[in-house]
Amino acid sequence: MNETEFNQLADELMLSIEESIDDSGADIDYENTAGVMTLTIEANGSKVIISRQPAMAQIWVAAKSGGYYFNLSDDDWVCTTTSETLQGLLGRVCDEQGEAGVVFGC
Repeated sequence: MNETEFNQLADELMLSIEESIDDSGADIDYENTAGVMTLTIEANGSKVIISRQPAMAQIWVAAKSGGYYFNLSDDDWVCTTTSETLQGLLGRVCDEQGEAGVVFGC
């Protein structure tokens, strides 16, 4: 995958995350700037950071529970250490950080 293809997929991914939050009604604010999306759990101010890494063709997630790296495998972004999909991991870390019930459709 070249950088243009990666960036197109990453743009679609970020939009999907935004739509999932909006559709859930969860009290999570998001900001997307320069390829970095910051989710803020309003209940306690904790953050989840999602960033694109074009040079490595990876998506990185930073949460209270740690840092996670995702590679595209077929049509899913899969964590290199836990084998969770990105949508599964985002749901889990948001739940752990105080905002349960968000189902991500990435």
